[in-house]
Amino acid sequence: MDSDDPTSANSATDEGSAIKQIAVFLPNRSGAFVSILNLLQSNHVVVLGLSVQDSIDNTVVRLVVSDPDTVETVFMEKGIPFNSTDLVVVELREGAEQLPECLRILLNAETNVHFIYPLLTQPNGRAAVAMCVEDNQFGDSILSKAGFKVLRQEDLSR
Repeated sequence: MDSDDPTSANSATDEGSAIKQIAVFLPNRSGAFVSILNLLQSNHVVVLGLSVQDSIDNTVVRLVVSDPDTVETVFMEKGIPFNSTDLVVVELREGAEQLPECLRILLNAETNVHFIYPLLTQPNGRAAVAMCVEDNQFGDSILSKAGFKVLRQEDLSR
């Protein structure tokens, strides 16, 4: 876990807690990801978003979950290697058509997007994307000022 990073783990604003991504490192073998999903399900955690990066030896699975604190605890107890980082999750009120506008705002602000992926669920019935940007607070601020709704963990958790 990356506890020395001030932009990750437990940062919060007046509106709520930042959405935390859990990146889990798995061996590239049959059933490894299903085992993780089963473990999360047995601990009453719902996967809300995911991105999978596969290589010959390892797989990195990035997860947005309903209860990141429980996932961190379970992974530590089970010795499963992981990392946590905060994300900017933006609701796209007009659907996927709004994604280019969102990215243009970040581009015009000269803020890099390290990676992006959609959520599996639709908070408030609307599409949403999870982004890791070089400065989450700045990204959050400029997107909010442009009229985008930036979601918090409380918006996703049950």
